[in-house]
Amino acid sequence: MSSKCIFCDIVSKKSPADIKLENEEIIIFTDIKPVAKHHYLAIPKEHIENVNSLNTTEHVGLLDRLVSEGKRVIEEQGGDLNDMRLGFHLPPFNTVGHLHLHCISPASKFGLLHKGMFLPGSWWFATDEQIREKISKAGVANQSSKINNKL
Repeated sequence: MSSKCIFCDIVSKKSPADIKLENEEIIIFTDIKPVAKHHYLAIPKEHIENVNSLNTTEHVGLLDRLVSEGKRVIEEQGGDLNDMRLGFHLPPFNTVGHLHLHCISPASKFGLLHKGMFLPGSWWFATDEQIREKISKAGVANQSSKINNKL
């Protein structure tokens, strides 16, 4: 855990949060500045700097668990799984240096500013599918590099 990370402080219970789900790997809590009725952040308890740090096949599993638990919280809290936005702000546009998945519903109620802030495929926001694809490409490149180094 990072000593200067607010999310690590939430994980260690040094800082308060409205926790909706917690298990041995993940914690999900209400965003301090929600942009919709249901706006939660799903984070790994392990300090991972941001989405650019996700580059191995093990990270695909973590991503899948963040997404599935995020959807579970949205549903349990009364949000609409058919009207939600899941994704990550990309560096340097993330405000906290700890990997966090935004789980937001209803996305259809976003105002103009938030439509832009959480625009999938933009330079500043990527969906879980886009990150999964990036990780897969990085894994293929890493495997190829290892093979070439052995030759």
